[in-house]
Formats: sequence, C-alpha cells, structure tokens
Amino acid sequence: MAETQNPSVLETTKANAAAAYNSVTSGPVAQNVKNHTAQASSELNNLAAARKTPNEPAATGQPLTHYHSFFHELLSWKNPRASAIALVSILSAIFAARYLDITRWSLKLAWISLFSTVTAEIVGKFVLNNGLATQIRPRRYYTVSRETIDGLVGDVHELVNFVVIEAQRILFVENVFASLSAAIVSFIGYHLTKLVPYWGLALLGTVLAFALPLIYVTNKELIDHHLKNASDVVEAQTSQVRNVAQKQAEQVSAIGKQYAGDYTGKVQEMLRGKGAATAETSEDTSQTSATYAEKGPANPIAFPKTPTAEPGLPDAPTEEPKTAADVPAPSVPSEPVLPNKDEPLIS
Repeated sequence: MAETQNPSVLETTKANAAAAYNSVTSGPVAQNVKNHTAQASSELNNLAAARKTPNEPAATGQPLTHYHSFFHELLSWKNPRASAIALVSILSAIFAARYLDITRWSLKLAWISLFSTVTAEIVGKFVLNNGLATQIRPRRYYTVSRETIDGLVGDVHELVNFVVIEAQRILFVENVFASLSAAIVSFIGYHLTKLVPYWGLALLGTVLAFALPLIYVTNKELIDHHLKNASDVVEAQTSQVRNVAQKQAEQVSAIGKQYAGDYTGKVQEMLRGKGAATAETSEDTSQTSATYAEKGPANPIAFPKTPTAEPGLPDAPTEEPKTAADVPAPSVPSEPVLPNKDEPLIS
C-alpha cells in the first residue's frame, strides 16, 4: 500500500505544481504583466524612433538636432511607460552615485575575477594538464565595430550641439517663457546651493523636469485658460500704458513746439528792433553829415582859451634859456697871485 501510495503522492505534487504554474503564467496577473511589458517595449521603440531632426529650424535658420525631438517626446509623456522608466533610471543612478561606492566595488569585482581565472588556469594545468580558463576562452575576442563607434560619436556630437544650441536660444530669448523659466530656476538654484548638496539639486532638477510637463499635460485646458486670461490682462495693461505714454508724449511735444514758437517770435522781434534802430541811426548820421557839408555847423564849438597863470604858481619863463656859449668866461690874471711877504705864513 505504501509503494502504491508514493507514486500517487508524487504525481499529485507534480500535477499541483503544474496547475499552479499554469494559473500563475496564464492568470490575469501574468497576462497583465505581459501586456505592460509589451506596451513598454513598444513605447521604448517609439521613443528611439522619435530621434529625428525637427522640421522647424531655430530663429537663425539653423537646423536643430534630433535630440530636440527626442527630449520633447520624452518629457511630454507621450509614451508614459518609457518616460517613467527613464525617470526611475535617472533617479536610481543618482542614488547609486550618492550611496554606493561604485569605484571600490568595481575594483573588488576586477581583482576577484582576475584571481579566479588565474587560479582556475593554474589548477587546471597541474591537475588536468590543461588550463580551465583556456577551455572557456572564446575562439575570437569580442570587438566593437566601426559602425557602433561612429554611431556613438555621432550621438555624442548631436548631444553636445543640443546643449550648446539650447543654451544660446535661452540666452538670446528666442522664447520669452523658456528664458524666464530658466532665469527663475537659476536664481533659485543659486540660493539652494547654500543649503542643498549637488546630488540633491540633481535629484530635484530631474523630478521637476519630468513632473512639470506631466502636470501641464494632465491639466492642459485649465492651465491654457488661465495663461490666456493672464496674457489678455497683461496685453490690456500694456496697451493702456502705451496709450497714456503716447498722449503724454503728444502733450509734451505740443508744449515744446509752443514754447519754441514763442521764443522764436521773441528772438525775431528782438532782431527786428535792433535792425530798425541801426537803420534810423545810420539815416540820422547821413542827414547830419549832409547838413554840415551844405551849411556848416549850426552851433560852432567854442574851444577854450589858454588858461592864464593861476595864483600861487610861478610865472612861466618868457626868455629862452641861455647856453654855455652865451655866458662870458672869467678873466684870468697875467701874474700869479702871491701872499704878502710881510705877513708870516704861520702865526
């Protein structure tokens, strides 16, 4: 009985395991997983196929890169599963770079692998006269094809150009909303660097880059309605300010023209008055000259006589001064004058 019961129990166990496997693999949960996997694979293919050069060029007429359409497709959540996979992958990479010592683990994996292959080779040669690493060596080493390298270099080149072009489009305000958003993000990031580490900024930036477009896509009608209202209000205020400024400019211009006309009239009157006075003066002068030439002076001018000697001052000499030739020379004695002999020279 025991021998007949053992096969039945084994067969029952196998049958139950097969039924459980079939229920799991063909059940609704498994079918749902298969459907999501197929849809995710299809969306990833669509995202890869979206790498095409956009038809709309930049403001300068230059063609854009295929990464413009790629990131637009990725961040717009047109393929939600592919966008979610990209978001989770980027966040995982940030956390791994922050909390996992990848460099140390890579070196550890390298020395373990090398010591394992070297040990297997040496032990195989001593025991089996043939190294074990030699047995698992491939017949031809793997290489990277030139097409792969060219494609990789081309992708890197396109990515670099994407970053450079977008930076210039933002800097030179090709899109006012994008440039304003970048300015606000830069201002907030500058102040957050004092409080948040760089990996935290990268995490926050990634979440915002994927979350903001998703919020806009989800509430597109409401956001567009409020943006339109805000645009209308700004346009109305701008038009009002423009009209007021135009009226003020016209008034200032009219006042300026009026003052300019007044001052111009006054200057012309002053110039005319000076010209008339000059003409009258010249006419009077010419008439006076003609009258003087014909009749002589009407009132002859009496020149003052030579003043006489005033009291208290000596009279002016009437004779001419005498020169040295007019003064007579003194008489010179013919004999020398000698002292009297009777008188002693010294008393």
